[in-house]
Amino acid sequence: MSLYPSLEDMKVDKFMQAQSSYASVTAKQAALSEAGQTSGENGSGLYPRLYPELSDFMGLNLTEDALRQALSPLPAADCSGQVATRPSALSCMTAPVTGNDCGLRRAEIKQGVRELILCKDMDGKIGLRLKSVDNGVFVQLVQANTAAALAGLRFGDQVLQINGENCAGWSTDKAHKALKSASAERIALVVRDRPFERTITLHKDTSGQLGFIFKKGKVTFIVKDSSAARNGLLTEHHICEVNGQNVIGLKDPQISDILNTSGNVVTITIMPAIIFEHMMKKMSSSIVKSLMDHSIPEV
Repeated sequence: MSLYPSLEDMKVDKFMQAQSSYASVTAKQAALSEAGQTSGENGSGLYPRLYPELSDFMGLNLTEDALRQALSPLPAADCSGQVATRPSALSCMTAPVTGNDCGLRRAEIKQGVRELILCKDMDGKIGLRLKSVDNGVFVQLVQANTAAALAGLRFGDQVLQINGENCAGWSTDKAHKALKSASAERIALVVRDRPFERTITLHKDTSGQLGFIFKKGKVTFIVKDSSAARNGLLTEHHICEVNGQNVIGLKDPQISDILNTSGNVVTITIMPAIIFEHMMKKMSSSIVKSLMDHSIPEV
């Protein structure tokens, strides 16, 4: 997880660092008290309040008490509320607004590669469709409650190897034939997490808005001075996930319901529309809606 998941987090963290720096000079207060009294005569004070507008920072309506509570370094907690030990390297890191948000962790795109072992079901299926894009093989569809879904495969993952064979340059048909001819007991895949996709953490304003409009799952408009604008959301990008939950194939009102019922912090995963449309070519919306795994990932 990045130290600053959003621009709001970075700004608020800087505010808290400034407050901490102010607290660290208490040993010098006696020597500076006279200067403080002198400057206090003109009303400015020795240490003017930093970022006084943060009580309504970027439309978030944050009080100082809420900020202090949110910014206190706490051990990481999982979605069930159980406290886990934070690695020592992260002990001094803070994510001021987002904190230990489950949606951010569900949507995480990890670097590097991983190996997965899949087995076929009684019908000889693993619930996976692949698509060749730019001489690479990518996951086009993951079916709910199948071996592919249980292994954690997601739309947009790149398959680098199938049973030890490099997939570079393979066609879609060749990739599917490799899966079909593989042993039912063991299919070894080497996978890279969603290289065409990226995640953006957004924060709802006081009216519950994130600051963008979408049509048929594609971002079409960014509201000026909104969280979407501040954090680099772009038009002509398709929404793939909301808080790590796949929303491909869902209708716009369904996606809106997921966004509206999410908390104040929302992490969306997007992909350039031109790549998305190429990957979804020849896939009917009814098939995607009925077969695509739309469950909420566990973290």
